Amino acid sequence: MKQAFKLGLLGGVVQILVSLVGMVMAFTHREIVSETISLGHALVLLVTFFFCHQTVTRSNFPKREDILVASLLTGLTMAACLSLLVLLGELVNLRKVFINASPALYSFLTFDRGLEAGIPLLLFSGILTGALTAFFHRLPAMVRRLLLIPLAAVLVAGILQDLLRGIFAAWGPLGTINEWLFTANGMTIPGTIFIFLLVAALLYLWDIARSPVAGGYSRLPVKTKKSLAWTGYFLLFSILLILPKLLGLFLSEVLTIVGLFILLGLGLNIVVGFAGLLDLGYVAFFAIGAYTMAVLTSPELGFFNLNFWQALPFAVLMGVIWGVLLGIPVLKMRGDYLAIATLGFGEIIRILVLSDFLRPWLGGAQGIARIPRAEIGGFQFGGPQEIYYLILAGCLLVGFISFRLRDSRLGRAWMAVREDEDVAQAMGINLVATKLFAFATGAAFSAISGAIFASKLGSVYPHSFDVMISINILCVIIVGGMGSIPGVIVGAAALIGLPELLREFAEYRFLIYGAVLVAMMIYRPAGLWPEKVHERELHFIEDGRDEALEKT
Repeated sequence: MKQAFKLGLLGGVVQILVSLVGMVMAFTHREIVSETISLGHALVLLVTFFFCHQTVTRSNFPKREDILVASLLTGLTMAACLSLLVLLGELVNLRKVFINASPALYSFLTFDRGLEAGIPLLLFSGILTGALTAFFHRLPAMVRRLLLIPLAAVLVAGILQDLLRGIFAAWGPLGTINEWLFTANGMTIPGTIFIFLLVAALLYLWDIARSPVAGGYSRLPVKTKKSLAWTGYFLLFSILLILPKLLGLFLSEVLTIVGLFILLGLGLNIVVGFAGLLDLGYVAFFAIGAYTMAVLTSPELGFFNLNFWQALPFAVLMGVIWGVLLGIPVLKMRGDYLAIATLGFGEIIRILVLSDFLRPWLGGAQGIARIPRAEIGGFQFGGPQEIYYLILAGCLLVGFISFRLRDSRLGRAWMAVREDEDVAQAMGINLVATKLFAFATGAAFSAISGAIFASKLGSVYPHSFDVMISINILCVIIVGGMGSIPGVIVGAAALIGLPELLREFAEYRFLIYGAVLVAMMIYRPAGLWPEKVHERELHFIEDGRDEALEKT
């Protein structure tokens, strides 16, 4: 019960924080279900549910009744903290310190009923949320999944309703779905029920198909599995081809940004994920690819007059050369020393590009403009909906090469070096060649992304290639899963795509972004889509730690 009370106090502090920074009142303007529940209400409920759920899952209760009591205590404590905020706000003018501590906030927290009726209602809402959380915990795992994921789908649909309206409107005759699903602000009640039931039905059918009792996928013949796999690949590829037409300009632009980071992430995944070489200067190869494309194609400098496809092999070649040149001095470095050395290399490239000495060839601080677009047979990859296909082709090519390298002799050598360099060398692996191959391959993939980036923008500037690009790419593969190719895609979508989709929430989007990252690192420490080897290692370490704790 002490743990339940502590979590309740912590949750109350979090709720007071999100209230005083203005998130609650800012989110009340966006309704999830029209005239029923706003995003502000959903935020308060989600925070309460999260901490009550932590109470019932992190504590070992001898009796089932204790679970209910502990969850009620957590919910009541959080509601009491909000009640104290309201009471203090009525006695003291908090707006002198916290500009968002307004009468509108107090009215919202007390359900527009005043102090006498609102405070008891607020306390009762905390108790009710705690009771519902305990009841949810007692449900079978499948039922919890069939409730939680559809509710999350409803919440996401309500948050992204403006984007969804634009997508449905672009479908022509299907634009009438907007009138049935959405109002001017929020979803309709029938539309909310439809989305909930649709997602729940799809999850239920998916669980049945995977069930061994129902003769699931694992029991099918090998030929049938291959046929289904190729059918799935074909359907996925077909969907990817028509995505820009379905999503519109804004979401197509988001997809192009995510695609560029997927290309960069796949390259860094070779170096860090496969070979275990921590490279913090990876943005240098991105800049080398972009500037090579700019120098060879831009008429502004007047040195060359190549088109995109003629300059692309040179950009890749320059990436490989500089990857090898970086690898040679740092061959004997490991860990933090390697990271610092590569970080210095990235800064050296950026400073050289900015220097006056190279300004006649690289443009200096003014950069290089008038870079032509890529073309194929008169089709120009100009806008987001066109450049998407060029980035998609690059991602498919680089992903295929990464997949083939992972299970090759070279890929197994990389993984051996990642686990233990001394043991790998004792087994006969040439560390010099293996490490240089990793640096060169990762640099080549980064140069491809840089070349496409230069063609996409039509100009390059030194300030586009700072060290934060390297940090972001490293975060992508950590969040997605070190060494996991699908994890790079998922990580880029989460770290790059999510903030872009949340732009309408202004400064609060990074606070949400950070909270999601913290939750992800708690519940998915191996990554969103981890590599099987890393996942097994992490589970082995956790199981060993649990066994040691039990023995002590």
